[in-house]
Amino acid sequence: MISLEPHAEGAILPVQAHAGARRDELRQPIDGMLRVGVAQAPEKGKANKAIIALLAKQLSLRKSQFELLSGATSRQKRFLVRDVAPAELATRIEQALGKIQN
Repeated sequence: MISLEPHAEGAILPVQAHAGARRDELRQPIDGMLRVGVAQAPEKGKANKAIIALLAKQLSLRKSQFELLSGATSRQKRFLVRDVAPAELATRIEQALGKIQN
């Protein structure tokens, strides 16, 4: 289960990133964080932008709703997801992960 935190503007999503992966994909959570793999190399913020694009697409949200709060150069990142309650975000993540498994 992912440790989503409430925030005044939405929810905080903890992510464990794997830049330079074979393909862009959401992976099963580990240690309370959603695992995300992106093919983009971790240079000059390109991987972070790729992570935001993947999350937005998979969770049916806009890229503008995501803001990287911490972990710009780390594998452990925290994103603010605006205008989405933690419960709704959890549901969207479960649906996205369910599509991957099926």
